[in-house]
Amino acid sequence: MDAPGISFRQWAGRLAEQACGPDRVAELDRWLAVVGEGDRRLGERALDPARDTAAGMARVSVPVTGQQADGLLVAAPAAFHCGVHEVLLAGLTAALAAWQQRRGRAVGAGFLVDVEAHGREPLAEGMDLSRTVGWFTNVYPVRLHPGGADLDQVRAGGPAAGALLKAVKEQARAVPGDGLGFGMLRYLNPDTSQQLAGAPIPQIGFNYLGRFATGGPAGRAGGAGRDGSWQPAGQGALGGDVDLGVPAGHVLEAAAVVHDRPAGPELTLTLSWPEGVVTGPAGQQLAQAWAAMLTGLAPH
Repeated sequence: MDAPGISFRQWAGRLAEQACGPDRVAELDRWLAVVGEGDRRLGERALDPARDTAAGMARVSVPVTGQQADGLLVAAPAAFHCGVHEVLLAGLTAALAAWQQRRGRAVGAGFLVDVEAHGREPLAEGMDLSRTVGWFTNVYPVRLHPGGADLDQVRAGGPAAGALLKAVKEQARAVPGDGLGFGMLRYLNPDTSQQLAGAPIPQIGFNYLGRFATGGPAGRAGGAGRDGSWQPAGQGALGGDVDLGVPAGHVLEAAAVVHDRPAGPELTLTLSWPEGVVTGPAGQQLAQAWAAMLTGLAPH
């Protein structure tokens, strides 16, 4: 077996070194501009770490299948030169705007979202991470705004859907560099950590978990598929289990995953929230709005 190009420990050491370097420090003002003064309140009250824990999280999932799923996963990214995660963020941004308006609340400066990415980024030219074993996840804030998009037209698949996707793609890509700098400056640089520690915290978390083949005998998940390929280990494997006493990190957690079924791809959208911060009916409405905005983007 070939040796890894670099160990996870070596990579982490380089990360700490770069955190205090001039290139990363130069990103600070741009990160502070992204978080700005925060955004409008989304929940019925602020998060309380003593009350709002993993044990009290409510959750709803909505599937998107058929031609809509194909359009979102293949046609839209190809037409707009973007990633699936940017398509999903565009639908979520439109859904959040419609959801706030329905509740009589203004969109304001938009929505501050913690985006979780794979984080497997080379820190120097020629650095090979293809065989490095480790959890390279990365979380950084982005600010998303639907602009003047006609949300009814987005839902119907009109021209506003394309304009919205272009705008959100540009906003999502406006973060400094590879996105790793926020965590570096927040946690690894003592000279900048306090400035970012006092910055507004996003109320929304977003994670596109990726695309997985489903296989094995009788569609069984876990282990190896019919062709010997790796398969998800089953319930709880994606994202793992957490201590039920861990405080909720966000008012809303938005996640998406794609499973390739025999009949075609199935996109599953999942929203989670602490009970009492968001009501069950309001959470259900937002999940349905997210799916509706995406099914408008697909045919466009």
